Amino acid sequence: MGAPESNAPLSPAVPPFSYEHEGDRQFATTLARGLEVLRCFTPLEPMLGNKEISVRTGLPKPTVSRLTYTLTRLGYLRHNMRLGKYQLGSAVLSIGYPLLASMSVRQIARPVMKELADYCSGSVSMGMRDRLSMVYVESCRSGNGIATLPDIGTAVPIAQSVIGRAFVASCTPPEREALLNQMKVKEPEMHRKNRPQIDKAMDEIRSRGFCVSLGEIRREVYAVGVPMQRTVDGEVMAFNCAVPAFVLKKGQLEEDLGPRLVAMVRNIEAALGMHQP
Repeated sequence: MGAPESNAPLSPAVPPFSYEHEGDRQFATTLARGLEVLRCFTPLEPMLGNKEISVRTGLPKPTVSRLTYTLTRLGYLRHNMRLGKYQLGSAVLSIGYPLLASMSVRQIARPVMKELADYCSGSVSMGMRDRLSMVYVESCRSGNGIATLPDIGTAVPIAQSVIGRAFVASCTPPEREALLNQMKVKEPEMHRKNRPQIDKAMDEIRSRGFCVSLGEIRREVYAVGVPMQRTVDGEVMAFNCAVPAFVLKKGQLEEDLGPRLVAMVRNIEAALGMHQP
């Protein structure tokens, strides 16, 4: 959407891998626990203590203490001695950068994304799935200072966001069923509240190639979403174009920006050598 999501504190829960991978002898539980610790940190909560991490992961505090100690020694966390809390370390960036750098679609998409962002005085973002969220891997905004920029790495809920609903529409029926079942089990309230909008978005994309969101995450921001029709290195990418509602003319979202975003995505596909289905 037009700005980074607010990442609300997670309620106490058992680690998601505790039941999903039960009985899988190849699954490295300790490694998974360490990664879950890293996922606890958000832009709104960049510093956490062991007790807070324990609550968010459902792991015992002694286990969390060992994990945070190890992650600190490896550079993935930094320990603030004065506050007694941890924050992400620079080693986390060294993991993510090779992925971003190897995504040629980002370099191809960036100029046309910026062109559309300037045209609509908004922002244009590209995202890929991470569990039940979409993570922005590229984002551009207009140069007039009206739009706010979602940073690369910002996560938005699939069920609630226009880019996420566009992604759902691009899935094969078995993939879509599995994803919706995950939502129903792991985020039942989110699924219940947003399922009608998900179904509506799929109908919109089938009929006109894009779906619409009217201020569902931020009341003052309207957006359209479009998925790519082919995978990029095995991943399905989706795009959104988000605009402050006060700059939009009547009908502009559906009659102008939606078709423009569809055309932009088709041009990116052509530049990547993808053939239309």
